Amino acid sequence: MPAQRRPGMDHEHHEWSPISERGRLRWPDDARIAICVIINLEHMEWQSPPGSFQAGNLAGGSASRPFPDYARLSHREYGHRVGIFRVLDVLERHGIPPTVAMDALTATNYPYLVRHLSGRGCEFIGHGISVSRMITSNMTSEEEQGYIRESLDALNGATGNEAQGWLGPEYGESSRTPQLLASTGIRYVCDWVNDEQPFPMTTQEGELYALPIMWELDDVSALADRKVTIDRYQDMLTEAFDALYHDGAENGRVLTLHLHPWLIGQPFRIGYLDAALDYMTRRSGVWAAKGSDIIDWYRQHRPSS
Repeated sequence: MPAQRRPGMDHEHHEWSPISERGRLRWPDDARIAICVIINLEHMEWQSPPGSFQAGNLAGGSASRPFPDYARLSHREYGHRVGIFRVLDVLERHGIPPTVAMDALTATNYPYLVRHLSGRGCEFIGHGISVSRMITSNMTSEEEQGYIRESLDALNGATGNEAQGWLGPEYGESSRTPQLLASTGIRYVCDWVNDEQPFPMTTQEGELYALPIMWELDDVSALADRKVTIDRYQDMLTEAFDALYHDGAENGRVLTLHLHPWLIGQPFRIGYLDAALDYMTRRSGVWAAKGSDIIDWYRQHRPSS
């Protein structure tokens, strides 16, 4: 079906809204910037199930190898065994409550991690079934609806809580995903990276908001895909913060970081994340919060356009 041209994007999932024309958004205690850190815990299967889709440029290891690709599998498993604890310790040191995007296979097969993360006060959000099974428009509506339900049932059953947010594996969505998420009770989605503030999605059922990740600061996007050096990555984090902090004096901003413990949790990288977050949280006017807290505040206090 050809796109229908209208002001802004060629879809009806949300309105086009230039930030220069919006009302003033203020965070709690008149903070200039809200910081949210999403930790990604996703399972990579030895082989993708028949009919599923796995991103061709999936990071991990040095390059894709013939089955079984132990280098990639074990590289990613490092995050579940070692890296996650380093990342959690850094966030705790700087008073940043973690938001954890966890897929169904991690929730089911790593009960220790679920208990440990729950004990540290993490928020859990849906993250599909596995990184090996990405949502695409090749699914039927019934298949995608079943996929979302299966992933949420596994996560909610493991954690004992109803997930409020969603981040698709590899940011994957079909043209139906926002509507399907809203119909299941999901309140915010992190796949839309097109802003520096939360914004409402257009839904026929339920209420859904976007919590945009700063995609170019996603550690996989920067360190694995674009080969940014770790010292330059630290600079990118602090430079982005400075710009958002400056702009937040006039209109509040959100900095949502998406981190993978198998990558940023390596012993030679974690200190750079620590230093960057220390730089951010030492400033006044910074609100570090979970994803659901940011969306709750925005929902109640968002200005009229």
